[in-house]
Amino acid sequence: MIDHARDLASVREATDRLLTAAAKLDNASVAEPSRLPGWTRGHVLAHLARNADALVNVLEGRPMYLSATARDADIERDAPRPLDTQLSDVRESAARFQETGAAPADWSRTVELRNGVTDVAARVPFRRWVEVELHHVDLGIGYELEDLPAEFVEREIDFLAERFTGHPDVPPTRLTDGTRAWSTGREEGAAEVTVRGPAPELLGWLAGRRDGSGLSVEGGSLPSLPPL
Repeated sequence: MIDHARDLASVREATDRLLTAAAKLDNASVAEPSRLPGWTRGHVLAHLARNADALVNVLEGRPMYLSATARDADIERDAPRPLDTQLSDVRESAARFQETGAAPADWSRTVELRNGVTDVAARVPFRRWVEVELHHVDLGIGYELEDLPAEFVEREIDFLAERFTGHPDVPPTRLTDGTRAWSTGREEGAAEVTVRGPAPELLGWLAGRRDGSGLSVEGGSLPSLPPL
């Protein structure tokens, strides 16, 4: 069962880590490239702020974004701002998300995210946790996949393995870190491929943050995963 209140606390802690780390930057380094193609660190910080507000919209029953075009335009608008403005925006939007999450609500209800994707409201805090942790890594400022909380890594592997389950372009695949195992891909009998490696490497590959070179593969080649 999803504990949304516990996840909200984890989001708060992850946000504090990110803000503390990003506060060591300066205006010049905010304008430098992040690890995401085509995005500066300013783009990443702007996206984090606007995503918090978008998830408030989701929890309050409004469209997550007015449109994909509006989402992208807001990020481009906000990306060039100076560091202090970026940090204030991330902090204040995170507080709005926490305030909305603390309000009495039916957490078993279904909510709609982008592109027609639906989920239970209780999973929205975890989705925000994903945004904060992975984009902290994307900033390229010393926080790596190996630094992520172990609980988060396991749950995000669970989430992404489930996301690719049944996908026609992904062969039946078994994932393992030597202790735990997951299955993903097409559901047609036994797994064709076993992908083995440390949990952060598995997460990096599933989340499109690493190329899988830190993994070993048995029974075939490393599957190509569709974009998230």
